[in-house]
Amino acid sequence: MAATLLAGLGMSSAMAGSDGAKLYGRHCAACHGENGDGGIGIPLSLNSFQAGVSDDYLSKTIRHGRPGRVMPAFSKLDESEIKAIVRHVRSWNKGASATYSGQQVKGDPVHGKKLFAQYCAACHGADGEGGKGTGVTYSRPRDLPIMAPALHNPGFLTAAPDAMIKATLMHGREGTPMVSFLKQGLKEKDIDDIVSYVREFEKQPLSGSARILKVENPVIVRDSPYDLETTVENAKRAVSNNNFFYGRVQTLEYGLTAPTDENPKQVIVYFCNISLLNQALAIDPRVGMFLPCRITILETNGKVQVMSVNPNVLSRLFNNSELNRLCDEMTKSYTTIIEEATL
Repeated sequence: MAATLLAGLGMSSAMAGSDGAKLYGRHCAACHGENGDGGIGIPLSLNSFQAGVSDDYLSKTIRHGRPGRVMPAFSKLDESEIKAIVRHVRSWNKGASATYSGQQVKGDPVHGKKLFAQYCAACHGADGEGGKGTGVTYSRPRDLPIMAPALHNPGFLTAAPDAMIKATLMHGREGTPMVSFLKQGLKEKDIDDIVSYVREFEKQPLSGSARILKVENPVIVRDSPYDLETTVENAKRAVSNNNFFYGRVQTLEYGLTAPTDENPKQVIVYFCNISLLNQALAIDPRVGMFLPCRITILETNGKVQVMSVNPNVLSRLFNNSELNRLCDEMTKSYTTIIEEATL
């Protein structure tokens, strides 16, 4: 009966079950903004963005994401759900959506490489690795109001046909740092050459923008030969010895239960390095969920253990390989602090 009613309304069961607004709110709004005005992710409601991309580009971007960048691949969404999200994103569109052919643009990639270095690399990176940071200005100033996408990224190259890249170069994108290359004095043939060079990225080894760290153990754990109190003091000393400043010690259950019910044998040692914190937040503000730094010390049946989340997990969780260097650095620091506390 329900299927018959839906058919009478011109809707399939799959379409009725795919509420684009709800799906967008669940999967996209945290980064792109509830109304598509951007945040960690780019502003999807921007008129020039809406006019410059096709539904196919949006669908493939959702499906494949940007490996190693902030945008994850939503491989578990089915086609009806992806189409529903695209329809919702298009509800902000004030004009016609673009459509592009899949025909390859023919140009001279050797000449295109020279032009890319002159006109594109300042924003998109020397190897097309993309701008530093994320989305629009969010928690602190960025070098640019909107970060330039990674053109070397396999997700972008899969989603963007040559004709779309060419159209973006020719017309620019109003409201972003992307200015029409025609207005900068280039000819259409020059633009064809740049597009051909960008397409050549598919034949080159993946740059660092597509690398995500592999983590065997998501938690760093060490047994302590000392009692809880001594281990805590050792940890505080190790924190200072490794260029962090000690913050505080509190029970694991602090704020979750009445003070009289807190277990004094389960504690967290908080510490921080302001320089590393600022670097991490500048790359991806979501890292703030894992700050300040902390290790947990537990005593169970007279046995004391020291543990922490392995910071390299952030690389996989946040899909942003710009964090790799900091993740590696923090993992080494955490390991050193924990080992010094248990020596």
